[in-house]
Amino acid sequence: MVPLATIRELFAYNYWARDRQLEACAKLSQEQFLRPLGNSFPSLRDTLAHLVTAEWIWHEWLRGRSAEKRPAPEDFPDLQSIHEGWRPIEQGLRDYLANATDETLAGRLSFSSRVMGKTMNYPVWRALLHLANHQSYHRGQVTMCLRLLGVQPQMTDIVVADREGALDEIGGQKYLQQSA
Repeated sequence: MVPLATIRELFAYNYWARDRQLEACAKLSQEQFLRPLGNSFPSLRDTLAHLVTAEWIWHEWLRGRSAEKRPAPEDFPDLQSIHEGWRPIEQGLRDYLANATDETLAGRLSFSSRVMGKTMNYPVWRALLHLANHQSYHRGQVTMCLRLLGVQPQMTDIVVADREGALDEIGGQKYLQQSA
């Protein structure tokens, strides 16, 4: 099992890196935001909507809820709606991580997966690592989209986050407790 402090730090880093990318996205026009780019998802908007939705799904599962009625890309017509949709999900995960214990991480998560086509029973710590890794994977796609649209994204390496003080306190607690 991965230490709780490590998981908290990964999420602190993810929030920091995500915020930097959203700042770069703010430089785009609405047309650019929706433009088909031939990525894993049709547009930058759809990629960001996927990230919001994935975080929402895992947050629902962590809370013991069904994630059947999930947001669709069309629920996010612009960058502002991405921000507004993400805020409560992010705050819920911040609260979850702030209150998590080693016992929480050792627990199991049971959920119905559309992707796998069955009910899964998964360790909480591994689910959290998956979510952090999933966000990082698609952040690379967001970076590619931004470059294709002529915007130079900011560096999002974890060493930059550390150098800028985003990870100053053990387990990223400083960043986790900041309001969105």
